[in-house]
Amino acid sequence: MSYAEVSVEKGVAELVLAHPPVNAFDSAGWEHLAELVTRLGRDEQVRVIVIAAEGRGFCAGVDIKELAADASLITRVNKGCYDTFAAIHDCPVPVIAAAHGFVLGGGVGIVGSCDVIYASEDATFGLPEIDRGALGAASHLLRMFPIQKVRRMLYSGEPIDAAEAYRLGALEEVVPRERLRATARGLADKIAEKSPKAVRLAKESLNGIELLDVKRSYRFEQGFTLELYTSPDSQEARDAFVEKRDADFDAKKKG
Repeated sequence: MSYAEVSVEKGVAELVLAHPPVNAFDSAGWEHLAELVTRLGRDEQVRVIVIAAEGRGFCAGVDIKELAADASLITRVNKGCYDTFAAIHDCPVPVIAAAHGFVLGGGVGIVGSCDVIYASEDATFGLPEIDRGALGAASHLLRMFPIQKVRRMLYSGEPIDAAEAYRLGALEEVVPRERLRATARGLADKIAEKSPKAVRLAKESLNGIELLDVKRSYRFEQGFTLELYTSPDSQEARDAFVEKRDADFDAKKKG
């Protein structure tokens, strides 16, 4: 099964998410993404990575249908997400995101782990997990937005658009969709011309001085996601999403 396409040219690796229809990844998909990023980071020929996507949106996050069918897979999905986001954050070279359309759940984890984020004018960012029986990726949203904005987004499940994300300082630039990949590639090409040793040391030093320990805080979040997944509310939320209906938590409790 195809999850992503990879190409390397002149020191720039492009990792393109390509899992239609909405780039929602199952447990195997997250494991595959983590492996790809790790492998590219170890490649001495790679000086910078650009993560982009094909299709209607950048990434719709976790494949809810897989979890609705088998909730026990949450631990494997959690690990796959953790490993993917950690691989991006810990990657020895800079990672640039080029996000378009919807950036949801695990998609926020991907871009929030990156060094620089570009977005198209149609991009939206959100954590709809509260309506899917889960939690997660608020740690990575905190690398992008102020704490009160993150709390509102997590509690409501409502996304914000690219213009608001740029106003809040999360995005390097907002560009028309047809220019998105080229714009991200432009910065990548500049970085690829620098001393490879200097860039790798710069990445390591910046990670070392970052105030937020994103991996530790995300692991803390995941414990609550696992706890939620053991509740009837979580199963009802997943069932409602798959069945395309409104969730009825009161009825679930009575039953």
